[in-house]
Amino acid sequence: MTEHLLSLMTFFPILGLLVVLFLPRDNQGLLKGFTLVVTLITFVISLPLAFDDVFTTSGAMHYKEFVPWITIGDFFQMNYSVGIDGISLWLVMLTTFIMPIAVLSTWLSVEKNVKGFMALLLLLETAMLGAFISLDLFLFYIFWELMLIPMYFLIGIWGGKNRIYAAVKFFIYTAVGSLLMLVAIIFVYYYALQSGMPFDQGFSIAHFWQVDIPAHLQNWLFLAFAFSFAIKVPMFPLHTWLPDAHTEAPTAGSVILAAILLKMGTYGYVRFAMPLFPEALQTFMPLLATLATIGIIYGALVAMMQSDVKKLVAYSSVSHLGFVMLGIFAMNMQGMAGGMIQMINHGISTGALFLIVGFIYERRHTREISEFGGLAKKMPIFATVFLIITFSSIGLPGTNGFVGEFLALMGAFESELRWYAVVATTGVIFAAVYMLWMFQRVMFGEMTNPKNENLKDLSAREIVLMVPLLVFVFWIGVYPNTFFEKMNPAMESLLTQVKGRQVAVVSPVKHAPVNHAPAAPHHH
Repeated sequence: MTEHLLSLMTFFPILGLLVVLFLPRDNQGLLKGFTLVVTLITFVISLPLAFDDVFTTSGAMHYKEFVPWITIGDFFQMNYSVGIDGISLWLVMLTTFIMPIAVLSTWLSVEKNVKGFMALLLLLETAMLGAFISLDLFLFYIFWELMLIPMYFLIGIWGGKNRIYAAVKFFIYTAVGSLLMLVAIIFVYYYALQSGMPFDQGFSIAHFWQVDIPAHLQNWLFLAFAFSFAIKVPMFPLHTWLPDAHTEAPTAGSVILAAILLKMGTYGYVRFAMPLFPEALQTFMPLLATLATIGIIYGALVAMMQSDVKKLVAYSSVSHLGFVMLGIFAMNMQGMAGGMIQMINHGISTGALFLIVGFIYERRHTREISEFGGLAKKMPIFATVFLIITFSSIGLPGTNGFVGEFLALMGAFESELRWYAVVATTGVIFAAVYMLWMFQRVMFGEMTNPKNENLKDLSAREIVLMVPLLVFVFWIGVYPNTFFEKMNPAMESLLTQVKGRQVAVVSPVKHAPVNHAPAAPHHH
């Protein structure tokens, strides 16, 4: 099975979708239960990846599959080429892990047209997994666009009051960025063909990496990719679709959007934009680092001012993903490790926060902070879970958030981005302000609103849903090596590759002493 493990995992949800289409549309329990089972089986199929030691020893691609797919004459060839390495491994695991949780969260919140909702969730899972394992740029592009469609409908049909506005805005933003990327992909393809790349390789990234693209072209191509991924991350100032999409989306949609879809942007930088255009990366580094730092501070300040809990969490995403980008752009092992683990952390913590907001919303049908207060007395279990996740979001030592933010900032501090790191560190303080202030207003104080008198604490289903997330908050917080040891070889080979190509082209440029740092994040 191992030779086709990735395909089985990726397309299993599609098999589930085909069955869902034939289930009776009024039997909600069956539809939800079946979808839950499908996502759980997908998770089980993906588990051997997490336990495979091959990732700890080699940074190459594993579990590769290669099938020629579309051939048009002798000028267009596209392959079904997939594989996985330490960089995509945990993002794939995060996807298969979050999906059953997202399905469980719909039990009481999704009542209308359940069949369509479940079918779209399964389609979305296949699209996300496919994007993380694609080794052919055109294949990646197909999955990348395929993710848009289910998300667009999830927001537009099952969303809140302004759902149509939010869905259309989400779609237009992402589609515009994607089309620029498509132009760049096709350009790189024909450029590679002209410079002698074997035709049967199609849009293979491994081959594109070897093509020497002149610096002035790299700049334009990098901008196209970077723009597309920056919208997805989202980086300031392209972030404005995010609060709308998050706030209007149903809980399951928000969780998937926060936990996985936003990681497509950061993953895109690491897998495609940075290795393909290393010189352009150097040129635009100050700009990108500046935008990441502005995003950290700006996201935090705007989050502080929100009266709606869900909007607050949405803006906190802009802030947290700034740390991811800063770590990745540091171009050293600590920064890269911090950025990569922070992608997973953000998926766990922010996913959990959206679930928590969903719990409150299902009980009270409002998300205004002013409507609450003193909930801790009525809902002690809820208060405990909420507090742990809040700490994780702030980055308290001992929780997952600390590991990622600390390493990302440390990596940035030891690179050419030192002053950006100094400014970005204030974002950590602001995060504590907006999260704790929100927590205090919602959970503590006197219960002034009589509507909160009869609130029920978390049900068994809701506890089951949160426990796996809490486990990983502490696991990554206390012993992140489980995750680092499988990421390190892949990150090392990526950095060597990008740096090698930067130095090869621009040898006389002075490099900051980046490599004197300890080689791996184990020592911190």
